[in-house]
Amino acid sequence: MKDTETRESETRKGPKLPRKSKKQKERAAEILRILYSKYPNPHCELDHRNAFELLMATILSAQCTDVRVNMVTPALFESYPTAELMAQAPLEELEKLVKTTGFYRNKAKSLKEASQRIVSNFNGEVPQNMDDLLSLRGAARKTANVVLGNAFNINAGVVVDTHVKRFSYRFGLTREKNNTDKIERDLMALFPQESWTDVSHLMIHHGRGPCKARFSKAPEDDLCQQHSRHCPCHKMRSEEVSG
Repeated sequence: MKDTETRESETRKGPKLPRKSKKQKERAAEILRILYSKYPNPHCELDHRNAFELLMATILSAQCTDVRVNMVTPALFESYPTAELMAQAPLEELEKLVKTTGFYRNKAKSLKEASQRIVSNFNGEVPQNMDDLLSLRGAARKTANVVLGNAFNINAGVVVDTHVKRFSYRFGLTREKNNTDKIERDLMALFPQESWTDVSHLMIHHGRGPCKARFSKAPEDDLCQQHSRHCPCHKMRSEEVSG
């Protein structure tokens, strides 16, 4: 079996990254340092005990909150704790179990068909590389990054969700507002590979805290005050001073 370093090296050959200047990387490093000081224990907030559970939970998290997914998965995994059992589960039963996560028919099919492929193609084990994960129904690059980084400690990329998109643009780490592929490449180019999994967790923590999508008053946060560039809080602070 390949060791983690070898597998991570192979995965790293992925997307071609844009060039970043020394100054840009130093600024990113300072932002990362502050984020670590604020959130010293960055972690995945989807409850899971193994790679299979994390994969299934991440598939369910599409267009759904982690809190809601964590309410659903205990009963799901109690009934179908392995890929073999999930692959054999009646679709109607899966639909009932995951209904409250939204888009439940499609998600139930993804859980079942991904599990079937894991059993038939990967000996019942969740694959540990990007290409094989992307061959599973319901697993796009974001899902694959979550599983690789959190279940296998393989930093293949940066998970870009709505919080990471917002943080990256507001703090001038990317010029993109919505293109997740380009945002991910910008972040991969700015931050050291060993931090990629943590980077997304840290940005999500901050996005759920001071840097929310909307706020009525500029947050009293040193990171936002010192390093944000395209955030509405700048205008709010100016108005507060002039007022």
